[in-house]
Amino acid sequence: MSDFCVKHDSLPYHICTNIIDFDFSKVHNWLSNAYWSEGIPMATVVKGFTNSLAFGLFHTDKGQVGCARMITDKATFAYLADVYVDAGERGNGLGYWMMEVIMAHPELQGLRRMMLATADMHPLYRKFGFEQPAKPDRLMEKLSPDVYKVLYSD
Repeated sequence: MSDFCVKHDSLPYHICTNIIDFDFSKVHNWLSNAYWSEGIPMATVVKGFTNSLAFGLFHTDKGQVGCARMITDKATFAYLADVYVDAGERGNGLGYWMMEVIMAHPELQGLRRMMLATADMHPLYRKFGFEQPAKPDRLMEKLSPDVYKVLYSD
């Protein structure tokens, strides 16, 4: 699919999927300080977004102010990750709007399952149909919380 871009109806923001426009120094700064990806290397951030359906949130004058990505096969499954709105831009409903745009993306329609992990944004994601797993005993994970420290230590 070609570049996907949506302008906000009343605020000076737009969301685009063309990663050429991404400011990866900002994205890396946000994510390397986020609880879910603390210490993540720049190369890993770029690789992750390059290999996902990436969404950039941009202000007309300030440049990139947020991001998110869907890791997906575009047929049956998608995993929402790295949803972030810069602290200075919060309180304008931008997280909600970004989720509206993501959930409406043509390549994410008709999927059987979407998943995400969050420590604190359950109320937002519930508005888009996300719930606790119906059968959590069927879910498993392989978690390596210190992978960046181990792989990239001096």
